[in-house]
Amino acid sequence: MTMINPYDQYRRIATETADPVELVLMLYRGAIRNLEVAEAALERRDSSQAHESLVKTQNIVAELMGTLNLDAGELAHNLHRLYDYMQRRLLLANLRKDAAPAAEVRGMLTDLLATWEELAQRYRAARAVQPALVGVRGAA
Repeated sequence: MTMINPYDQYRRIATETADPVELVLMLYRGAIRNLEVAEAALERRDSSQAHESLVKTQNIVAELMGTLNLDAGELAHNLHRLYDYMQRRLLLANLRKDAAPAAEVRGMLTDLLATWEELAQRYRAARAVQPALVGVRGAA
């Protein structure tokens, strides 16, 4: 009989039920968390842990790249170029076992996370108002 890890089950359910903006936030947070682990591992000279965490971060950035709708315009293209740059910096960090490129990417992701958190707040506020507006229209 296989034991189900409650934390893994919670994460699976959270990702399956999250809205698209929340999923992006989860990806950013995961990437930042993995980079923190990678940087600490590089300081300890734990190449194996650093490699694992950097590859996880590269996979997350690849997922972020894959979710972009490049037909949406210049912003999507700029994000794609930024993610591509991050991928190259993460590869360099992993090849050279150098924390500096990883820290650079973590800083960029942290800045982007703050922007996405603000966007998420506005998105949630707009969604909260929308049902109220529908109710007002229906009452008229």
